[in-house]
Amino acid sequence: MSLIPWGIFAASGNEAQPLATGGTITFDEVSDTWVHTFSSSGTFTPRVALTCEYLVIAGGGAGGSSGQGGGGGGTGGYRSSVSGESSGGGGSAESSLSLDAATGYTVTIGAGGAGIIASGYNTTQNNGTNSVFATITSTAGGGGSGGNVVGSDGGSGGGGGGGYSTVGGAGTLNEGRNGGQGVYTSSSGEIAAGGGGGGASTSATSASIGGSVASGGNGGDGLASSITGSSVTRAGGGGGGTLRSATPGNGGLGGGGNGAQNDATNGTINTGSGGGGSGNMSTSVTSGSGGSGIVIVRYAA
Repeated sequence: MSLIPWGIFAASGNEAQPLATGGTITFDEVSDTWVHTFSSSGTFTPRVALTCEYLVIAGGGAGGSSGQGGGGGGTGGYRSSVSGESSGGGGSAESSLSLDAATGYTVTIGAGGAGIIASGYNTTQNNGTNSVFATITSTAGGGGSGGNVVGSDGGSGGGGGGGYSTVGGAGTLNEGRNGGQGVYTSSSGEIAAGGGGGGASTSATSASIGGSVASGGNGGDGLASSITGSSVTRAGGGGGGTLRSATPGNGGLGGGGNGAQNDATNGTINTGSGGGGSGNMSTSVTSGSGGSGIVIVRYAA
């Protein structure tokens, strides 16, 4: 597998050249395709009429932060038209886009939701923001719950908080999966944990209680794509946070942030992954931020 930056062609005098501008441009010799990767917002402008495959991932939701276990953030919506691959939520690959020559198509990279500073039984939820390529919009990931509210809906749903055993948010059809439910009991002292955030491929697990120990829910796993010429997994959900000595949830494959009692882990940038939930009342503790999204466009040379 060889990815050759456009600058090498220009420097060597090779007549091969990309058929569009915008983003970071590479050439995949194996599939004989040009690939434009946008890690920040910009414009994609074809030099000639093109039929393009795409991967569009929105920004992931932040984890919740609560004194009784915040839910993990859901991943941003995952939409793909790559032949032989899948969109999020079990959806099939979408149709490729036919784009006009000399027309600038907007590319917007969704930001991840900002991590939340703990404040008692915080009910704040910070979703990600949408990513856009031309006519394709991927839905922002849902923020994890931090109190007595349900995890936010989104591309994938945010996890539910532990304090009130709230349920996770719902994912968007053909973009992502559902978040998990939190758990709480006071039968043997307060025990609480948040549910995980949904991933592009699988739903999050709910938090659980075994004896006197609670475990946060794990984030749902993301999806792998070879649109750039090599397989990369993106869009994992965040793990649920926990109260006291309970076991926090792990982030899902593809960049999901881990849950924690104290500061949680952020979702990985440019994967649309969800942030981990936290579970401490201290105002010095912050949940994980969601990862920013990404847009990748591919067409035949």
